[in-house]
Amino acid sequence: MTSDTFSTYDVVVIGGALSGAATATLLLQQNPGLRLLIVEKSPQFTRRVGEATVEVSAYFMGRLLGLTQYLNENHLVKQGLRFWFKNDETESLADASELGGRYQVRLPSYQLDRATFDEEVLRRACAAGAKLLRPATITKVELCAGGEQMLMVRHGETTETIRSRWVVDASGVAAMLARKQGWWRQNTEHPTASVWARWKGVKDWDSRELAEKFPDWDSAVHSIRGTATNHVVGDGWWSWWIPLKGGDVSVGVVFDQRLLDWPQDGGKLGERLKSFLMKHPVGREMLADAVFEESDVHWRRNLAYCSTTFAGDGFALVGDAAGFLDPFYSPGMDWIAFTASTTAELITAQRRGEAITERIEKHNRDFTVSYHSWFNAVYKDKYEYLGECDLMSLALRLDLGLYYLGIVSQPFKVGPKALLTPPFSVPPSRPIFHLMRTYNRRFATIARHRRATDRLGKTNRGRRILIPGFTLSRGDSTRVLAALSSWFWLELTEGWRTWWQRPPAAAATAAPAEPAAEESMVAERF
Repeated sequence: MTSDTFSTYDVVVIGGALSGAATATLLLQQNPGLRLLIVEKSPQFTRRVGEATVEVSAYFMGRLLGLTQYLNENHLVKQGLRFWFKNDETESLADASELGGRYQVRLPSYQLDRATFDEEVLRRACAAGAKLLRPATITKVELCAGGEQMLMVRHGETTETIRSRWVVDASGVAAMLARKQGWWRQNTEHPTASVWARWKGVKDWDSRELAEKFPDWDSAVHSIRGTATNHVVGDGWWSWWIPLKGGDVSVGVVFDQRLLDWPQDGGKLGERLKSFLMKHPVGREMLADAVFEESDVHWRRNLAYCSTTFAGDGFALVGDAAGFLDPFYSPGMDWIAFTASTTAELITAQRRGEAITERIEKHNRDFTVSYHSWFNAVYKDKYEYLGECDLMSLALRLDLGLYYLGIVSQPFKVGPKALLTPPFSVPPSRPIFHLMRTYNRRFATIARHRRATDRLGKTNRGRRILIPGFTLSRGDSTRVLAALSSWFWLELTEGWRTWWQRPPAAAATAAPAEPAAEESMVAERF
């Protein structure tokens, strides 16, 4: 049944998960009495990827959304990043090279069960004054620059016309507005795919069983290994191991389709995922008795994409609806923090009566520059060397050190307004961008040369590279300088062999075969 009446709002948010509910919360904080509607298609959130936060997103959730007590009581405090490498000589967990922190982390971050977390953020947005339609489906959106936006919403047996000055697209990978308007672009330079599941019975990294089996391995680290995001890695791929409150563990593989052919034989997708991980000695130890949840196995290909437009006079895209890079380093929630904060500021400025044409131009320019700079500085061809212990240890020390110095430090220095400036979008950050792009390309080139000369993985056994940690202190600069010195030495001892090599031509990407229907992860649509 179609209603002849229509409702009017100041803002309609499409999607009630973190990006939508967070944007709604910020808008309601800044605009008391705002008429805001959230349209969420699911009757209840289920678990989803994006379970690990990093320091900027933890600041956003704690300081801006006021979730610190809730996070500490209902989720796990994350103990940084940890990596496990192997080569053909690696026989056990103790033989695998380890890269990670020696001590507990200094700044907060969390491991989240997104099903319960997103419900809580949405509940708080509604308590702050948002109206919620759920489950409800957007069937039509018509944008009108500077005027009223029109949406058709199906809720139960009724289809209703809704008018609003602003529409915020927080529809996630469905990227509703970007796809509808022709702005959506796949990042063909980064052809990654992923397979993941939630598991029961994964071994505890800090258990007495492993401590007695590998006593030297156990005593080497003073931190807790189990609540870190552990990464079991190989040539062209990495896997995340994220613990969830209650004992389940999220484990998934991400791979570059140019470097790894995902096995098409060997049973259902979950069985192939377990078989693949158990070829690694660390995976074999940790998953020996583990069982994946049959109904919670997923597949997605060609993960990276971006919208060519992020906002206009009457609409804005936030979170994954605006773009996605890679789950490595968990940047997705940082992206939410920046897009949600800047969108809320843009809408609030218009409601104050300010001219926003230049703001919108800057918004689109800044996020376009930020997305492509992050890709080129951190992710382009990184899978070439992810599985190399020495190269990845250098990259981690540089990537994290510069992240702390240039990005994490800013909200702690200047407050929430730092989240209005996306990374790499201002001129002072450009030299850092060029530095990061340079060393990332050099490590990828060195790894290609090792692959061509059959020397890949030679340093991957029996090393323990333990980092004291980053603290937003003067020591962070010292650690970055030490890593730069190590890179300089690498170039003198090995890298010089590739100084005059031309970069390889872009290879065509062969997409993996389509998984069975029950295993396919299709972009959700609102």
